[in-house]
Amino acid sequence: MIPILYLKGISTGGFEEALAALLGQDAGGLSASTIARLKDAWADEHARWQKRDLSVKRYVYFWADGIHVQARLEDDAQCLLVIIGATPEGNKELVGLIDGVRESAQSWKGLLLDLKRRGLVIGPELAVADGALGFWQAIEEVWPKTRGQRCWVHKTANVLNRLPKSQQSKAKRALQDIWMAETKKDANAAFDAFVETYAIRYDKAVGCLTKDREALLAFYDFPAEHWKHLRTTNPIESTFATVRHRTVRSKGCLSNRTAIAMVFKLAQAAEKSWRRLDGNNQLPKVVTGVKFIDGIEDVSQQPLAA
Repeated sequence: MIPILYLKGISTGGFEEALAALLGQDAGGLSASTIARLKDAWADEHARWQKRDLSVKRYVYFWADGIHVQARLEDDAQCLLVIIGATPEGNKELVGLIDGVRESAQSWKGLLLDLKRRGLVIGPELAVADGALGFWQAIEEVWPKTRGQRCWVHKTANVLNRLPKSQQSKAKRALQDIWMAETKKDANAAFDAFVETYAIRYDKAVGCLTKDREALLAFYDFPAEHWKHLRTTNPIESTFATVRHRTVRSKGCLSNRTAIAMVFKLAQAAEKSWRRLDGNNQLPKVVTGVKFIDGIEDVSQQPLAA
């Protein structure tokens, strides 16, 4: 409860009063200095977590993103590199959380190589992230067989930013027609329609979309039950929205060390309520290489696979 209250905006000096109201007047010993000692303990806990053995782990999907927070005692905004993974049983787990440098390829590669050194030898079948080149360059070097899926939420925002406001509402619906299409063929048709409509006057918006065409439609080659999980980095965005709220309200988290300790504890608390993937019975098929066409298992490949 303490890290969540802290991230919601309660200052260290306000905890004694807040917890007394929640737990009764006998909830003593939770002074500002006590909270400070707890934060130090959480930083040590995060350090131990970063060294845990991953040799028995396997993740089918990754969601990766950079979370930017501003610490009051630091000159530059901090970038936390976050990876959430989906196990073959369909559970979501926090896989990686480090203090990065502007989402650079070097920072992402360092995180991925660290996971690999600690036993995560086999990479995910699919990784979902925004267009940050650092992550894609890093995963290509560490796990070259992992396929990439660009986040449609980020891509939609980037495309719309290159259009005048008068065109954005219509363009947003046209983009939804692409990623909400029932088949890859229909998605490609909607994709071509968008290009034809906007290419002449808004070439920058069209270029932003077309450069990632293959990666934007990769989800069609995976089970349909997983599509809503794979089209965006929402598992990260929704979890860490609280972090952004906290750093804006309090004008920072004092230091980078405090920030990452608090984010780690928030993620641990949130992890308990993360939704299991729909269609989790399909995940072993993805792991064994069963082919999916428009989200449906290709039964013609079953004898060959056997």
